[in-house]
Amino acid sequence: MIGIEDCLSEAMSIPGALGAILVDHTSGMAVAAKGIADPGRAAAGLSGAYRATLDGVATASEETGLRVEDVIVTTGTSYHLVRPMEMMFDGPLLLCVRLDVERANLALARLRLRAITDELVAS
Repeated sequence: MIGIEDCLSEAMSIPGALGAILVDHTSGMAVAAKGIADPGRAAAGLSGAYRATLDGVATASEETGLRVEDVIVTTGTSYHLVRPMEMMFDGPLLLCVRLDVERANLALARLRLRAITDELVAS
């Protein structure tokens, strides 16, 4: 069983992790964060970007019931990996990790983040 603080610690243990934040997708507020300078602003921006991604994918796709597994945003120096999860009592949450582009393995980070969120959801 894993809790919120353990979830963030696990996310920060991903090779190349620079910061991690758990966001309440509905309100756009930070639930918890590590290594994030301004969690409130980051949470609002990440939830807005995630909603825009969902709207764009739904509009561009003819599939119904489409589920976004994760969102990856790349910059010159980092990857931002956003993983949605549906918590039974807490509603929709996003776990977001910022990774150093030079030190991180994006494929490994995606697999590790999936395992962390699966464990948190099962708690």
